[in-house]
Amino acid sequence: MMEIIKLSATRRQESGKGPSNRLRRTGNIPAICYGKGLEAFPVAVSPKALLEVLKSAHGKNSVIELAVEDGEKLTVMVRDYGYHPISRDLVHADFLQVKLDQPVDVEVPVRCVGKSKGVAGGGILQQIFRTLPIRCLPEKIPALVEIDITELDLGETVKAGAVPLPEGVKTRLPEEQTVVVVAVPEKAEEAAAAPGAPGAPAAAAGAKGAAPAAKGAAAAKGAAPAAKAAAPAKDAKKK
Repeated sequence: MMEIIKLSATRRQESGKGPSNRLRRTGNIPAICYGKGLEAFPVAVSPKALLEVLKSAHGKNSVIELAVEDGEKLTVMVRDYGYHPISRDLVHADFLQVKLDQPVDVEVPVRCVGKSKGVAGGGILQQIFRTLPIRCLPEKIPALVEIDITELDLGETVKAGAVPLPEGVKTRLPEEQTVVVVAVPEKAEEAAAAPGAPGAPAAAAGAKGAAPAAKGAAAAKGAAPAAKAAAPAKDAKKK
């Protein structure tokens, strides 16, 4: 079960660009808390403390106990955050209130483990989904989803319905949606059409048969004298 991370916050009395910039100069960043049945209110948090949350095993999917200075405690998750384009420092964050007894929708990283038989045979592993949309209780959110592809052969796939998930965790993808596939490389198809491959001799013979037609095309040069023959017609016109 996921460990709930504790984070402190203070209420903000002012909002807007000016007050937010002044707040950042004090070493904190502006944030906002909201949720179903919770009226949005602004707070300030430590960017260093928040960064530690984002760097943890669950990252953005971490469940946080946000302790506000007036004694109020909220169970929240990071809904959004932003970095400065140059310094890459955190500049703001949004917290969404969640209930531990109500499921949430999140995206969890997907990692393939093992070496596929199909890849060993020349296939190409294609991971269609780098993250998996799931639904579960907040404390049951996995840090990541692992798919063992050792037995996956050429042309075989792993469908969403076959992805191993912890108890109480469900994917929001259709069961038949492909998540991982070992594709047959295009080079194999090109080799089949190369000279010496089955069907190639017939194609070569057809190419040789086209040669006489090219010679016959030389007869078209005979049309040039006809153009000269038409020249006297100009003299006749002058007369």
